[in-house]
Amino acid sequence: MLALLFPGQGSQEIGMGRDVHRASPAARCVFETADAALGFSLTKLCFEGPEEELRRTEFQQPALLTTSIALLRALEERMPVEPSFVAGHSLGEYTALVAAGGLALEDAVRLVHARGRFMQEAVPEGQGAMAAILGGDAELVAAACAETAEKTGQVVVPANWNAPQQTVIAGHAVAVQEAGECAKERGAKRVVKLPVSAPFHCSLMQPAADKLAAELAQLRFSDLAVPVVTNVEAEPNVKGSRIAELLRRQVTAAVRFTETVQRLAALGVDRVLEVGPGHVLSGLVARIDRKIQRSNASGMQEVDAVVAAATAE
Repeated sequence: MLALLFPGQGSQEIGMGRDVHRASPAARCVFETADAALGFSLTKLCFEGPEEELRRTEFQQPALLTTSIALLRALEERMPVEPSFVAGHSLGEYTALVAAGGLALEDAVRLVHARGRFMQEAVPEGQGAMAAILGGDAELVAAACAETAEKTGQVVVPANWNAPQQTVIAGHAVAVQEAGECAKERGAKRVVKLPVSAPFHCSLMQPAADKLAAELAQLRFSDLAVPVVTNVEAEPNVKGSRIAELLRRQVTAAVRFTETVQRLAALGVDRVLEVGPGHVLSGLVARIDRKIQRSNASGMQEVDAVVAAATAE
């Protein structure tokens, strides 16, 4: 049983999508649709940068979504793609919704462009931070955050449950630093500050969630052709009527990626294909459940390899 996974922020690189744009009419159509919906050349930004612009949350989000859908459409041109489930990491959930037929591409790119802007505006630059805690389990990290929040009176919480020994925390910059030190005192091996411009997936993002709710209320969501295992609940959803509320909650809630992969495995998934730039999610899957087979479609060469492997079966 196959599940498709779609990456979130941090997987971008200049030149992403160029090879699939060149090789696939369907992929070119995706980029053209995104450009028209946004009113500027997202294609040029993906292919040429500048890097500083591509890193900006409001551009990075639609760029990654567009590239991931372009790769999926190129794959679909070459073979039937019939996942039993789809899921994504944070931003990647929007890509999953497009892939599952719940949200039109045009609406999705405009929505995540606005989402990125709202998230950036929610906390003044420098006041928030995120850090990855490596080599410490979920309970250790949660305890370090709770102790620090009580001590400082500031926000610091687990934001991404990425793998059993990798949790990202978010909140006020000082509290994030102190919680990282507290986690190391409790036995975590490393703390890595992330190069992000805002503290995503914590209560400091509430202003962004409120603004996003107004945008979501204007959109029409369809029931899903393929269940999406959501970040907020780590459970499959097929109801279009639930999507807007789940996406609103996702802005301030932790990404439950470890549980998502465990749930997919419990549902019978034994293969995942990560569609989009980078190999981050397939690497996390390997740490969560090594029995799950992993493959990637991050560029045209890998798309061809997936097709070749399917043909050989």
